[in-house]
Amino acid sequence: MGLLVLQQHDFCFLAVLCSIWDLSSPTRDGTHALQSNPCLLQWKHGVLTGPPEKPLSFFLAKQINFIILFLVSQCVEESSDLLPVSASGKHVHSPHKLNIFALKQDLFFWPNILLLNCHFTELEMTDDLDHYTNTYQVYSKEPQKCHEFLGSPEVINWKQHLQIQSSQSSLDDVIKNLAATKLGKVKQTQCFLYMASEAGKKLATSLLEAKKLSVNVLCILMLTLSTLDPAHAVLVNKLWYFGGNERSQRFIERCIQTFPTSCLLGPEGTPVSWMLMDQTGELRMAGTLPEYRAQGLISYITCVHVQTLNKLGFPLYSHVDKGNHIMQKVCSNMQSILVPCGWNQWNFVPL
Repeated sequence: MGLLVLQQHDFCFLAVLCSIWDLSSPTRDGTHALQSNPCLLQWKHGVLTGPPEKPLSFFLAKQINFIILFLVSQCVEESSDLLPVSASGKHVHSPHKLNIFALKQDLFFWPNILLLNCHFTELEMTDDLDHYTNTYQVYSKEPQKCHEFLGSPEVINWKQHLQIQSSQSSLDDVIKNLAATKLGKVKQTQCFLYMASEAGKKLATSLLEAKKLSVNVLCILMLTLSTLDPAHAVLVNKLWYFGGNERSQRFIERCIQTFPTSCLLGPEGTPVSWMLMDQTGELRMAGTLPEYRAQGLISYITCVHVQTLNKLGFPLYSHVDKGNHIMQKVCSNMQSILVPCGWNQWNFVPL
């Protein structure tokens, strides 16, 4: 079971995106273009590149985002018809000086099973205790039959503290059995999964333009719409439910450096409300300072962030903790679609 670098003539991985991206015919210089306005990726002489002003990981995150949403929308089972069955396993690797997040996507094919595994490269996953980086997004056509592949060290490094994320709760038995085999303990977390609807995207724009959001007017007049700076990671980390430690702060810093963010700055220039995006293209880590809550700011910043990412061509989705009733209400007000399969995360710790 080998992992092969995707070459110029081998578009197995890109086949997943055929119904989403416009894959043009190769030009005379051997270039293929992946077009999704206003972003452009090029596959030239075996190397995936993007415009120099954007980190390539920004675009790879967009690809993963499309793949995840596509598989979720197709309920995974219907996705196999899009994929050739001749390959054993492939990933995209692109050396790039701005690729702050070095991402890789592995596709595994065998007679009756499909496995998609999105994660950082091995060069990134060097800290055995950093489960924020040691994260895998896993999707399988037959979850109950992928025990052997998920157990392989070529697929997942079970010697590390790690996270496995998926929309498939049916992976639970497989992962728990593997955890026992690998002499570790595992904890499953289940959250709600929301996808932005077209009506919700239009609503965000119309509410902002018409200024019809239920926001404290005096409060909003004191604030300035802006984006986060890496130095703000300390504040975001302090309020993030899944963070609060040194490794999570480093992860947040990299997200801020690489991907779009939105925030409202207070009179002293400190963020009071914000929203980020992670390496999978998911809306993440929204928060508001306690003294600024119950003012409608999180709804406002959500509309701003949705509008920003929608202009960049991102499908929009996020997971929300089952105890976070405020964000559930925000998603409902934004007419987001509650995806029946939900969102799952397994945290594994080797003993």
